Amino acid sequence: MNSFQNHVENYLEYCKNQKRLDTKTLRAYRTDLTQFCDHFPESDILKTTPEMLEQFFADLHQKYKPKTVKRKIASLKALFHYFEYKGLIERNPFSKLHVKFREPILLPKTIPLHTVETFLSTIYNQISSAKTAYQRKNALRDAAVIELLFATGIRISELCYLNVNDINLYDRSILIYGKGSKERKVQIGSDDVVNILEKYKSNYEKEINNCNYFFVTQNGNRLSDQAVRRMIKKYTSLAAIDLHITPHMFRHTFATSLLEADVDIRYIQEMLGHSSINVTEIYTHVAMSKQRDILTTKHPRKNFHI
Repeated sequence: MNSFQNHVENYLEYCKNQKRLDTKTLRAYRTDLTQFCDHFPESDILKTTPEMLEQFFADLHQKYKPKTVKRKIASLKALFHYFEYKGLIERNPFSKLHVKFREPILLPKTIPLHTVETFLSTIYNQISSAKTAYQRKNALRDAAVIELLFATGIRISELCYLNVNDINLYDRSILIYGKGSKERKVQIGSDDVVNILEKYKSNYEKEINNCNYFFVTQNGNRLSDQAVRRMIKKYTSLAAIDLHITPHMFRHTFATSLLEADVDIRYIQEMLGHSSINVTEIYTHVAMSKQRDILTTKHPRKNFHI
């Protein structure tokens, strides 16, 4: 193992044990830091200069979108802060850099509500028309997953790692462990959603107890992100929906729908688990149908008689 690998492995251990970062974040850090090292294969990472960083950033901008570049720079910046903290470097090369660039505002993609209704109806039809108990159980779980995504705005990673004790169907609440180990509690407001979750839980009781996660496969393993994506692709096709739907679009649709229903943005921020209101404010750009309704019905020009 070379010195770079040693330093990075020590840093990742620190991130895992001290900062308590999740597996997905650690994997992304490893990828980003390895990419930097591969860019300067002959260099000692502890002797990195501001000029080397600038050269690397310029190369990143040629290959990736601004959001990805921002993440890769953040990964590298965190590593050098760690080196500084451990006394491995005398001067942090980032201290001489002004790293700021304009990131384009990409509006969240939402699902039209009539499409969500069609999507859910297709799953419930699969439950009622299932020819085998195996098919029915699968469709029952799929309905519970999609209903919860849409009912709470939960991230797919948060949903897949829900523990059986994190969901209290008696008081209709979910304890969610979000980014940065932040906890939040979200209520389930719909009777229909609670009912399908109860049916799912009773049908999968053995499998759930087998692995202690709430959403599971019929083999008793935790349901994966990839399995949910395949599930969504399957029902999109069955419903003949001409739209590429991702799990995160249910989260965007949840937030935008509440905003259009005049829910205070700070409540939405809390339900989504955003650390800053600035992140939640992206949804204010999306709520155009509400804006159109306001300007059509409330603007005084409609009362003019000319």
